[in-house]
Amino acid sequence: MKKVGIQGLEGSFSEQAAKFYCNKFDIQDFELAYLVSSMNVLNGLNSNEIDVGIFAMENAQGGVVIESVKALAENNCKIIDMFYVEISQNLMAKDSISLGEIEEIHSHEQALKQCKDYLAEKFWSKKLVETDDTAKSAQDLASGKLGDNVAVIASKQSAEKYGLNIVDHDIHDLKKNLTLFLAVERLDKNE
Repeated sequence: MKKVGIQGLEGSFSEQAAKFYCNKFDIQDFELAYLVSSMNVLNGLNSNEIDVGIFAMENAQGGVVIESVKALAENNCKIIDMFYVEISQNLMAKDSISLGEIEEIHSHEQALKQCKDYLAEKFWSKKLVETDDTAKSAQDLASGKLGDNVAVIASKQSAEKYGLNIVDHDIHDLKKNLTLFLAVERLDKNE
C-alpha cells in the first residue's frame, strides 16, 4: 500500500489532487495522510511516514504558494510529477446564515487571493482571516470553533463533508482557476 501525504484535510483541494495523481498512475492501493501543511508533508516524507507527498505549488491567480517554497527550501526531495487541477472556490456558511449576515471570511491565503476581486466587490468592509487550510476552515466552522456569522472559502467537497451550505458558487476570479501540484518522493541515498 502506498501512503500519500497531502497538504490539507478531508475535502481539501490537495485531497482532490492526490486522488487525481493516484488515478493518473493507476495506483489503486493507497492511503491518504492528512498533514495540513507542505512542511508537514515533506517532514513526513523524510521521516518515512509517507511514500509520496502531494502539495500545491502555484495558482494561476494567487501565484506561488509561499509555504510550499519555504518547505522545499528546507527539505530535500525528488519531484516525480507536476500536474494541474482545476479549483472551484465556494463561499459557505452554516445553514441559517445568508450572504448579508456574513461578518468575516476565513480561508487559506491562496483561496483569498484567488477570490480577491469577488471579495473586494461583495465584502470590502468585512474581515478576512488567513488559515492553514481551506478544509480546516470548513471543519472549524462546522464544529462551532468559529462564530455563526463567519463564512469560509473552500471546495464543494468540504461543504458536503462538513455539512455546510454553499452561499455562493465558483467565486474565484479566473474562469479557469488552475493550480499546479507537485508529487514528491524521498531522495535515494545515492542521489
